[in-house]
Amino acid sequence: QVQLAESGGGSVQAGGSLRLSCSASGSITSLNLMGWHRQVPGKEREPVASILSDGTVKYADSVKGRFTISRDNAKNTVYLQMSSLKPEDTAVYVCSAVAKVPGGAFPRAYWGQGSQVTVSP
Repeated sequence: QVQLAESGGGSVQAGGSLRLSCSASGSITSLNLMGWHRQVPGKEREPVASILSDGTVKYADSVKGRFTISRDNAKNTVYLQMSSLKPEDTAVYVCSAVAKVPGGAFPRAYWGQGSQVTVSP
C-alpha cells in the first residue's frame, strides 16, 4: 500500500502565500503522476495541478500563473507553492499519486487526507 502524508496549509489573507507538501511512502515500484485536487463543500472535487515523473506539469486555468507544482523524485514528494491567493482558493487540498506496488498488475490512484487552506479577504 501507499500512504500519502500532507503538510502545510492553514489560513492566510488574500494576496498571501502558502506551501503544501505531500510525501508518498510504502512499497512503491513506480510513482508516476502526483498532483493536487481541491474540494469545497457542495461542489465536486476539482484538479488543481499535476506533475509527471519527467517534470511535465499541468494546471487548472484558475491557478495558472499563481501556483507552482514541483516534485523531488528522490523523496517521493510533491509540493504546491501557492501565491497571490484569493478567497475563492479556500478549499480542502488533497494530494494524489498514481503508483504501482509490488505484485500489483496496474498502477492505481492513492489519495491523502486533505489539508485545509483558508484565504480571508
